[in-house]
Amino acid sequence: MGLSAARPLLHLILKGRTNPDGQDSDHQTAQVAGKTGMADDANKVVILGSGPAGLTAALYTARANLAPLVVEGTSPGGQLTITTEVENYPGFEKGIQGPEMMEVFRRQAERFGTRFLSGEVSETRFDRRPFEILVDGAVVRAQSVIISTGASAKLLNLESEKRLMGYGVSACATCDGAFFKNKEVVVVGGGDTAMEEATFLTRFCTGVTVVHRRDSLRASKIMQDRAKKNPKIAFVWDSIVDEIHGEPKDGVHGVRLKNVKTGATREFKTNGVFMAIGHQPNTTVFKGLLEMDDLGYLKVRPGSTYTNIEGVFAAGDVADRIYRQAVTAAGTGCMAAIDAERWLEAQNAG
Repeated sequence: MGLSAARPLLHLILKGRTNPDGQDSDHQTAQVAGKTGMADDANKVVILGSGPAGLTAALYTARANLAPLVVEGTSPGGQLTITTEVENYPGFEKGIQGPEMMEVFRRQAERFGTRFLSGEVSETRFDRRPFEILVDGAVVRAQSVIISTGASAKLLNLESEKRLMGYGVSACATCDGAFFKNKEVVVVGGGDTAMEEATFLTRFCTGVTVVHRRDSLRASKIMQDRAKKNPKIAFVWDSIVDEIHGEPKDGVHGVRLKNVKTGATREFKTNGVFMAIGHQPNTTVFKGLLEMDDLGYLKVRPGSTYTNIEGVFAAGDVADRIYRQAVTAAGTGCMAAIDAERWLEAQNAG
């Protein structure tokens, strides 16, 4: 979910759908605008983010008659929308395309009355009740908030990287490693994440080449030793991936490597490229308000999704620096919905 400066208008993406009660999109737009503008009545639950965590939270809160409002951001569906085949999510025995999977999630949540808002969050005001969230310059009020803004993989910002993401370029070995059975791949990075990804990929690949911009690894010694002892892993030092060669219909067939000390370039054949230079949680807008760890991931109370502010919950990759899987995100989305429902019930009982 994008968190950049706000645009002047608050608008909805309802994509011309008809709701379960038979109302058309225009009618729903009027209803939602009334509830999310400057009206006195606050939304019972506002969910920030529309990936697996956010949409699962929406499904559960909608079925609890809490009429959730999902702020989708500028990239509805989260990171799965840039994924091609998903084979490791239960219930899809033949696999499913990432964007299609998120559309299924969205329709299921919408079926029970979830409302959707397209826009970017520029400010959150958790120091007042109801909470206030600025979305594209307009105020959204909420009795409770579920944050599921996710974490974005750090990338090289190459045009070819973007074009081939999901077609030979990946940021998740656990997700995509099995697609590269008996193939050669490149892993970009030199930290623990890169060593873990490289080691995991050797289960499928004939060879893994780690490309690192320095002459030594930043990974912990145990991770370095494990990778260096693996006969399938090789290293290219003082180098970066300068270009990725291939087309979506054919996949990746090579990269151009550039030595950062000499400037010399060379071509290198490979069937895939895995970016392993870390993730950045999408939490900038919450800094100074919610407790975070040293990497910026939101802290939650152990065994729950409660943040340090009562009524604000966190689910999915935004609070998960370890697993970062669609199924774990969905699981914590369910937890956040139940936590929010019970918290709201307790407030009303009081």
